[in-house]
Amino acid sequence: MNPSPTSAFQGNRLIASASLACLALLQGCAPSQQDADDSEKAFIGWDDLPQILEQIQAPTFPDRDFEITEYGAVADNETDIKPAIDQAIAAANEAGGGRVLIPAGDWFIAGPIHLKSNVNLHAAEGATINFSTEPEDYEPLVYTRFEGTEVMNYSPLIYAYEQENIAITGKGTFHGRASRDNWWSWSKDAREHINKARQMAEDGIPTTERVFGNNTGLRPVFVQPYKCKNILIEGVTFRDSPMWFVNPVLCENITVREMTVIGLGPNNDGCNPESSKNVLIEGCYFDTGDDCIAIKAGRDADGRNIGVPTENIIIRNCKMLEGHGGVVVGSEMSGGVRNVFAEDCVMDSPHLERALRIKSNTFRGGFVENIHFRNVTVSEVADAAFRINLYYWGQNGDHYPTVRNVSMENVVVEKAPRAFYFHGREELPIQDVLVKNCQFNNISQPSVITGIENLKFENVRINGQPKNQ
Repeated sequence: MNPSPTSAFQGNRLIASASLACLALLQGCAPSQQDADDSEKAFIGWDDLPQILEQIQAPTFPDRDFEITEYGAVADNETDIKPAIDQAIAAANEAGGGRVLIPAGDWFIAGPIHLKSNVNLHAAEGATINFSTEPEDYEPLVYTRFEGTEVMNYSPLIYAYEQENIAITGKGTFHGRASRDNWWSWSKDAREHINKARQMAEDGIPTTERVFGNNTGLRPVFVQPYKCKNILIEGVTFRDSPMWFVNPVLCENITVREMTVIGLGPNNDGCNPESSKNVLIEGCYFDTGDDCIAIKAGRDADGRNIGVPTENIIIRNCKMLEGHGGVVVGSEMSGGVRNVFAEDCVMDSPHLERALRIKSNTFRGGFVENIHFRNVTVSEVADAAFRINLYYWGQNGDHYPTVRNVSMENVVVEKAPRAFYFHGREELPIQDVLVKNCQFNNISQPSVITGIENLKFENVRINGQPKNQ
């Protein structure tokens, strides 16, 4: 259950911060405000981006193919291709690596795909892989997370555990086929079991004893590498996930490039790196029923006890349509989030609710620091363009979240009810927020700004008027 400790990022400023995070882990608690104050108030900004990028390298694979038709797969959208895919993956892995090729055609698979080290799962252009919607096809249960809580549950549709050098590539489509007639309907009646899982985590019950599945309502995510290294997702399309789409957990060195995500179901987040390090998300398209990109780090007791932050996340050249937020941190972020860079994105839908959002509360706790957002154009959002809310869902506890060093630069928002909604805690305010060279047009309501220290506006206009401090 205990992951390997993450290594500290090079540079004296982060070594101090990482040392404190390790100390907090040994003590079984999240970094406190005193921890944050003692860490030299390390500011990681845009000048540090090249050094972070150097650490993210996509894996490569031997130039040999294992075509699933050679293992008995038939493209009739009826015959189960899972046995053929499993055999092809095993053969590629045993040979030292290669590409498992799914040719053009309509394919049906009755169960999950479990990737192994050194395997590139490649869906050719014109290939559509249609997944079963029968829950029992995703048994036996696997070690996974549900909304930041560790559980034994149905397997994600594409899953890997403790593997290295894995990929999902090609121009094909992986279709989860979730709808209101199957997976999505579970969201209505799952609350009892979700609360049970969270209480088991609070009570310290081992993950292997938190057994769900069995139609308890905990829907699997689409893609979840768990404790993996060196991951590439490139070119593919994912449609209609049962829950979140792409959710790497406790992983390192991840590249997500030119991926398309389409799904408007409940909790259909697009890409949620969680308790993971060194992640590049670029050139992707999101049209989602929840957050387009949400940075996570475990929830509540599990997030604090495991204590692995999400750090060094780069988001660039993405397009976001529908969703609760374009770039979001939280709310499952109890292990902490640091060093998130989002730039050169387009957000273009009246059904997108927020552009940049940070959400937590005193039940989650955790820390958020060094979040930077620049060169983004937003046609319209349905709520505040820039929102930080530390009273999320009104939950209260003893774990005060720390939010500091957040910037928004060179952003144009053409329409929004509010430019800003900052709702911090008076006991532990949001600290050091800079908004610079930004323009907010067609704003209909005043901003809400409470519980924040050292908020700076530089060359900011709202409805053509300068925004004063």
